[in-house]
Amino acid sequence: MHPALLATIALFVSTLCYASRCYLSPFGSCRKCQGKRRRGPRHCRRCDSTGLRLRVGRRLWNYVRHLHHDGR
Repeated sequence: MHPALLATIALFVSTLCYASRCYLSPFGSCRKCQGKRRRGPRHCRRCDSTGLRLRVGRRLWNYVRHLHHDGR
């Protein structure tokens, strides 16, 4: 097999895996507080002390879905 074809297949498979991950589990742990809900003595402002953040892929999916819904 050609290396370009292998790279394309690998990219397609990894994209499909990430998309399914975003669909099945749209929230990931907060990178700032590592899901501990606190950052030192304070509450984490990035995740609003929930320990969860919306994944980038899910955020992109929501944006595209709203564009389609609004008819733009």
